[in-house]
Amino acid sequence: MTALVLRDYQEQSIASLWAYFLAKGGNPLVVLPTGAGKSLTMAEWIKLVFESDPSARIVVVTHVRELVAQNYAELIGVWPEAPAGVYSAGLGRRDLGARIVFASIQSIYSKAFDLQQCDLVLIDEAHLIPRKSDTMYQKFLSDLKSINPALKLIGFTATPFRLDSGLLHEGDDALFTDVAHETSARLLIDEGYLCPPITRPRQTAAVQIDTAGVGTRGGEFIAAQLEHAALDPLTVAAIADNIVEAGADRKGWLIFCCTVAHCEAMNAALVERGVASAVITGETDQRVRDRTIAEYKAGQIRALCSMGVLTTGFNAKHVDLIALARPTKSTGLYIQMVGRGTRPVYAPGHDLGTIEGRLAALAAAKPNCLVLDFGGNLARHGPFDDPFIKKPTKGEGPAPFKECPECGLATGTATRTCADCGFEFPPPERLVKVEADDKAILTPDPEWIEVTEVSYALHRKAGGDGPPTLRVDYLCGLITHSEWICLSHQGFARSKAEAWWMRRAPSPIPRDVDEGYERVTEIDVPTAIKVRMEGRYTRVIAYSFEPIAREDAA
Repeated sequence: MTALVLRDYQEQSIASLWAYFLAKGGNPLVVLPTGAGKSLTMAEWIKLVFESDPSARIVVVTHVRELVAQNYAELIGVWPEAPAGVYSAGLGRRDLGARIVFASIQSIYSKAFDLQQCDLVLIDEAHLIPRKSDTMYQKFLSDLKSINPALKLIGFTATPFRLDSGLLHEGDDALFTDVAHETSARLLIDEGYLCPPITRPRQTAAVQIDTAGVGTRGGEFIAAQLEHAALDPLTVAAIADNIVEAGADRKGWLIFCCTVAHCEAMNAALVERGVASAVITGETDQRVRDRTIAEYKAGQIRALCSMGVLTTGFNAKHVDLIALARPTKSTGLYIQMVGRGTRPVYAPGHDLGTIEGRLAALAAAKPNCLVLDFGGNLARHGPFDDPFIKKPTKGEGPAPFKECPECGLATGTATRTCADCGFEFPPPERLVKVEADDKAILTPDPEWIEVTEVSYALHRKAGGDGPPTLRVDYLCGLITHSEWICLSHQGFARSKAEAWWMRRAPSPIPRDVDEGYERVTEIDVPTAIKVRMEGRYTRVIAYSFEPIAREDAA
């Protein structure tokens, strides 16, 4: 068996987790983009925990059987003799006595007292845990904590936020306490680990489903009203025409739709245009679903129209066209949908151990994934690698209303018939709005800036509040860009500082900023950096330790 080698960011995530638990006792999150290898990272972490404590009991839980099987297989690939089992009705296994149990939440949520001892729960796709207390996740975790109050949780996700309640580790009733490690999608794109998503240049117009007449419930568009707008025959036909035209040289199309009926309509339109297309929704029979996905991965089916599934736990690397035929107010769902197309395909004959080799292999096999947005999602949520994250509100202020044109009665926006005079409000207007489909899906990539000198200093805030930091100044020509490394902090700040040190200097990592300052002569100096403006200041976002060609350096 070929030994699996962890990528640097995967090693950093494991080191950050270990440092987190040594420093404090919370329930952290690990944020890794879609395609970053969460399953392998979890497997290596579990193996490390068992090497430290062979008596540990670990449960790895998620919401779909595909992820249960994938996570279990990854651990067995890393550690064939692992004392692991599966508890999932969908997979036909009930290995409740294993030291490491991979489970679907639907099967195991009522089995905490059958499990008894549990020391650590790893939750894959942690953003899908509702904040409400009466859920399967909350029951399972509450029961486990009643048995072992010292139970620890680790959440793994690509999107550490919910539609209804913001960041997963914020708020009085948040299940998680901190982010122990985060790897950005942009870093993995720049280093050739992910395929970059792109949008169409300004060539032809793209159809947009107009949501002006669609109401909102629970923070998301009302499905029935959204379906009413999306099912307009002109809209369906125009979207299908647009996909067929744009996807002429694309291998795998994935179309996210509003409802089951919308999936059926889009599929029929694509088939009518000669496309080998199929539908997968939550209502699809499991055997049909498995067969359809297998045919899609084999290239026998070119397009899949999906609703409610395939946003998580779906791995088809050849997907190179994502059609967002579903307006959504969920930033997490937007990220998950686009992320289905960012898994890389590498052409043979390249050195995948270097950034240059990976980028060349990607360019030859799958240089990008085209994203067609028919729901205004790019404008609503921002770039894929730096989305807009809104803090949830508490519903303050007056509720929206509309007036009856006959009697003037104020009534709710979703009301169809006036309670006073009986006037029937017209249904939401079905509009096809034509707009240029050219909004950027990635933030602009800054150019490399050549570093001429680096200096270090101990930095303390005025008044002495907070731990000191290591200030790093990069002199780039006549301009200095600075960053502050938090070696004396705890939590996420300390984890980021450890990752920064590991990329530049030998172990061990300094215990605090004073030790770090004494050892600055050990630090490798970057030849160039990339910076991004944030208000009046700049933030250093990337480093190069290789020579930068003169024509490429700013």
